[in-house]
Amino acid sequence: MCKWECRDLGEPNEFLQMWITHKGLAIHLDQCMYLQKVIEYCSMLNAKSASTPLLAGYYTTKNTEPVDAELCSNFQMVIGSLLYLMLGTRPNIAFAVTHLSCHAMNLSQDHLNKVLYICHYSIGMSTYSLVYNDGSSAGLIACMDSDWGSDPTSPLSQTGFYLKLADGLISWTSHAQKTITYSSTEAEYMTLSDCIHQVTWIRSLLGELGYKLKTIPICGDNQGSIFMPSNPVMEPCYKHIDICCRDMCISRCVSAH
Repeated sequence: MCKWECRDLGEPNEFLQMWITHKGLAIHLDQCMYLQKVIEYCSMLNAKSASTPLLAGYYTTKNTEPVDAELCSNFQMVIGSLLYLMLGTRPNIAFAVTHLSCHAMNLSQDHLNKVLYICHYSIGMSTYSLVYNDGSSAGLIACMDSDWGSDPTSPLSQTGFYLKLADGLISWTSHAQKTITYSSTEAEYMTLSDCIHQVTWIRSLLGELGYKLKTIPICGDNQGSIFMPSNPVMEPCYKHIDICCRDMCISRCVSAH
């Protein structure tokens, strides 16, 4: 309140259908009631749960048949609800939901079936919540990874990363990269750049609130992508990435593990 003009309305319990519960020094954030409404809408109250958001090895294909209007409406209703869950408190369905949402305007019955499969998976985590420990000494940390060349239906690699604070996730994403990469190192390097964008913004926000952060670790598992930003020498084959992601120089101030 010293930084921005606002009013204290007391301890929050609910915000945009996300419920906030205080248990000792821990804060729990969940959307269990909203998820229950989605399950009821899909008539899946007695359905069995699935162990994964999508079947192993499944990749979407474009629909070549005429689109049924009712099918399209049902798909958009369910995928929109799952998107809201994913953005709020369900990072574990991020890949599956964003992967299927690309077909919202041109879909088949198979796409709807796979969206309902995500609902089966969500049934098994209907009581899950994000937990933040107020007494935690863990600072801000980021983890990133990419998936290069595994989707036979698309030449684009997949970017994924999350940020963690007080032992709980505060930001996450999973999306297809905007440009084609020619190696796993390039794909990881592009993901690292996107992750640094978010880390820099969060660091700036916390700085405005008066929190002075130390070096922020960014965790990755590709030695090539770790070597490139931590050394000033750029190989000729990576110059095109340097032009696209020039702000990667920021990573020299950030520990990469």
